[in-house]
Amino acid sequence: MVKMADVARRAQVSVTTVSHVLNETRFVAPATREAVLAAVRETGYVPNTIARSLVMSKTDTIGLALSSISNPYFGELAHHLQAEAEQRGYSILIADTRDDPERELKVARDLHERRADGIILAASPTPGPTLEYLAQRNVPVVLVDRMIGTGLDEVGTENIEATSHLVEHLASRGHQRIAMVSGLAGLATTEERVAGYRLGLERAGLPYDDELLRGGASDAEPACGTTAQLLQMPEPPTALVVGNNQMTIGAMRALREAGLSVPADLALVAFDDFDWADLFEPRLTTIAQPHQELAAQAVDLIVTRIADPDQPARSLRVTPTLVHRNSCGCNN
Repeated sequence: MVKMADVARRAQVSVTTVSHVLNETRFVAPATREAVLAAVRETGYVPNTIARSLVMSKTDTIGLALSSISNPYFGELAHHLQAEAEQRGYSILIADTRDDPERELKVARDLHERRADGIILAASPTPGPTLEYLAQRNVPVVLVDRMIGTGLDEVGTENIEATSHLVEHLASRGHQRIAMVSGLAGLATTEERVAGYRLGLERAGLPYDDELLRGGASDAEPACGTTAQLLQMPEPPTALVVGNNQMTIGAMRALREAGLSVPADLALVAFDDFDWADLFEPRLTTIAQPHQELAAQAVDLIVTRIADPDQPARSLRVTPTLVHRNSCGCNN
């Protein structure tokens, strides 16, 4: 195995000079630097990045802890986060928390033990133990998607106005019984989208009815059951707002099993756009989240936090887009 000493002998410099060239820790005269780099190429020396990171206390690695990476939304977000990190010279370690607080803590511990310089986290419903663990160890953290207002750097989509617009649009189409299938209890995104649902009803002059707001646990199967319950009401809704893309799949399955069609029998709109939302009938009216902008902001926050741990925390919102198709009953 070629060692740094072999490079130093070939370049006729000290091992310390080779180290400074490779780690860029001190100015080295251009001619000497070129001699060292030439010796590296000629000997085939491969720097020990692990040992170097131990010396420099930096690995150029960012941990990414997301829930349900199989979810198209989080999969797309992870793709953009990785691309943005690579542009800034960082590698990504990805782990799935499954929205389980205990697993979230284990994931955070594993990423910390693998010496990630910082962690981007989509927080579970109860992230307290995880955040406490990271704070005690001074690990830079950025929250993405779920905004929880803890004084940490965070970036997420604006949810309240966006969801309100969906409800107001349905009301403008004449719907008075508008139901919602909401996400996993305790998530900030769930609470904000429910707040947007209620705001939309208020703006449209429609009463709020507890029976029309049902939880779908952010997944297809429970959302299917919840939608079936709504359809079995003595006076079922004529329109449905679904809180995320996974639950939209379950809601549409329930409608199909009930022999109902969209939008003829029930208008359907949803938070989260996805590639195939425009590929079948009905074409889904959705709120599209700006994955690339979210990712760029999150990576900028974590890189800045790593470089300057003492700067004031920032809380950022990105604006989603209403993608108007025909599942709401419009001829688009």
